[in-house]
Amino acid sequence: MTEYPSVPASTNPSVATNWFASWFDTPYYHILYKERNDDEAQLLMDNLTQYLNLPEEAKILDLACGKGRHAIYLNTLDYDVTGADLSENNIAEASKFANDKLHFKVHDMREPFEEKYDAIFNLFTSFGYFEDDADNYKTLKAIHNSLTETGFAVLDFMNVDYVLANLVPEEVKTVDGIDFHIKRYLKEGHIYKEIDFEDQGKKYHFTEKVQALRLEDFEQMMEKAGIYLLDLFGDYKLRNFYKTQSERLIMIFK
Repeated sequence: MTEYPSVPASTNPSVATNWFASWFDTPYYHILYKERNDDEAQLLMDNLTQYLNLPEEAKILDLACGKGRHAIYLNTLDYDVTGADLSENNIAEASKFANDKLHFKVHDMREPFEEKYDAIFNLFTSFGYFEDDADNYKTLKAIHNSLTETGFAVLDFMNVDYVLANLVPEEVKTVDGIDFHIKRYLKEGHIYKEIDFEDQGKKYHFTEKVQALRLEDFEQMMEKAGIYLLDLFGDYKLRNFYKTQSERLIMIFK
């Protein structure tokens, strides 16, 4: 399952800089990606919580939680879960499922939390959105600073070399009667996805964009931030990471 974060194309510099605050709020984002595999996602969370050997009622932060589907599942495993996302619309939707041990809040991932967590999950390529490399470093520092002394963080990113080797340049994906015309390409260290479609007589265009960060890029940032990279996995079954063969780059750090 390959995913790319989403960015609305715009000639307005302020909008372009903050693309991640816009496209996630549109109904079309959720229509296009409605078929994402919940079973696969739950397998990852089952495997991660077992691997980390989290204590009962551990506090988990789902960072960039979207509408909360992963946070909601983690809560069913009896953890105390907080879902955080920059999108106010997503948090409003997720908050409908809140309970005493499931909380949601609007939060910028570049900023640390006052509360400390036993585990922080940043899943399904929810990183690399920023134009400025300093913001990536700031995000890693914020995650690190929001952990308890014995806490672990999990960053699940695409494996860039695998993605580029298997990139589908063009396709048409039909969902709910809407034909999404999709183009993918690498440009200036970013993987782009151009999305064009028409709905109710109106034409739309969005451009998703994520930095093509490799393991060595993360290692450099982590070393600078004083972060210890504990383990690496290459898929949701937590098998070994191979640079050219693995679909994912899953990093465990503290």
